[in-house]
Amino acid sequence: MPGYVVVGTQWGDEGKGKVVDYLGSRMDAVVRFQGGNNAGHTVVVQDKHTGQNQQVVLHLLPSGVLQKASCIIGPGVVVDPFVFLEEINQLEERGFNTDHVLLSDCSHIIMPYHVRLDALIEASLKDHKIGTTKRGIGPCYADKYSRQGLRIGDLQDFESFKKKLKLAVDMKNITFQKVYDDPGFSYEELVAQFAQIRKALLPRIINAQIVINQALDAQKQVLFEGAQAAMLDINYGNYPYVTSSSPTSAGVCTGAGVSPKKLDVIIGIAKAYSTRVGEGPFVSELFDDMGAWLREQGHEFGATTGRPRRCGWLDVNVVRHAAMINGLSDLVITKLDILSGLKKIRMCVAYDIDGVRYDYIPSSMEELQRAKPIYEEFDGWQEDISTMKTYEELPENCKIYLRRIEDLCNTRISMISVGPERNCNIYLHEMLK
Repeated sequence: MPGYVVVGTQWGDEGKGKVVDYLGSRMDAVVRFQGGNNAGHTVVVQDKHTGQNQQVVLHLLPSGVLQKASCIIGPGVVVDPFVFLEEINQLEERGFNTDHVLLSDCSHIIMPYHVRLDALIEASLKDHKIGTTKRGIGPCYADKYSRQGLRIGDLQDFESFKKKLKLAVDMKNITFQKVYDDPGFSYEELVAQFAQIRKALLPRIINAQIVINQALDAQKQVLFEGAQAAMLDINYGNYPYVTSSSPTSAGVCTGAGVSPKKLDVIIGIAKAYSTRVGEGPFVSELFDDMGAWLREQGHEFGATTGRPRRCGWLDVNVVRHAAMINGLSDLVITKLDILSGLKKIRMCVAYDIDGVRYDYIPSSMEELQRAKPIYEEFDGWQEDISTMKTYEELPENCKIYLRRIEDLCNTRISMISVGPERNCNIYLHEMLK
């Protein structure tokens, strides 16, 4: 019954896609359990037609789609069907089979009016923007919890779907016209669009919670893949600068319909330094040449938005917080190679807020905005580690840095990524049961 969970421990962009791609080769099923196409998972693959290595950026499809495992978009995911079909087509054009990609009938549909509303709301906030990806994620989740949403399963009975759509469009158009001076949407045009879309989606629709639990009960290997990360969690992140779902291990239970008893291995992914896209507090952020250097060396630009990422030293308070709320069994450190060549490396181990040391993250945004990083400094290493295959080969200063992360987070490091390619991984402990 091994159930594996992969979660981000910072603000996203930690390299979850690479880890899921690696683990996916040993899995029977890979399940996305929350979020939508606001994710941006990048993996490097060999094009089946040209034989050349290429980057593939996945926004909605599970990263495991490049493997043979069944890929299930779970009930907790919000699905933009246009993006879904676009990603399917892109993969098929590169020679990948997508017959194993399935959709939960309970997942909610991101409608075109959600996307437009997302942009209008963000623009109206002016100086108080959240930093949304404007993909319609928040408005779709809002409709879900106000019980006004449309689900993938509704497409199976198209006459019923059209009745629900008519009610939704009429209500949304009042908001568009009265609040935003926007003409809104044509019901007839949406019906025509979805009449075509449903033909492509119907063969992929399943009762996901039944399929997933049957796989677990049959002792099959199932991997649960989240989007975003702990600090963007709606409950435990830097609220209100958060996403609209729970990208934590607990989110698997509600987002995939499985018991916590069935989650055996919980793997957290942490970048060797810190990055963030969008608004919100970032205590260890660097505004100097070092921050710019990390951005350039690490190619830190959002896979979904293209926005330059804010960069800073590793914030252990953040990773330690994620380790606690997720119950991590293993930690994966990515992009360690980016730190090579630095004479000194810093690590934020705590915060100073008004002269008081905080070894945790305060929930008060006002307190967090006043926080100053408390750093420990490490000697760097000059060696190129990108070709190293074992922990023993790593420079001693590199090992000291890693051991300090383990000590402060009370979680073992089981894998280290030293480059973007599939083979640029160093394994310290077996994560598979």
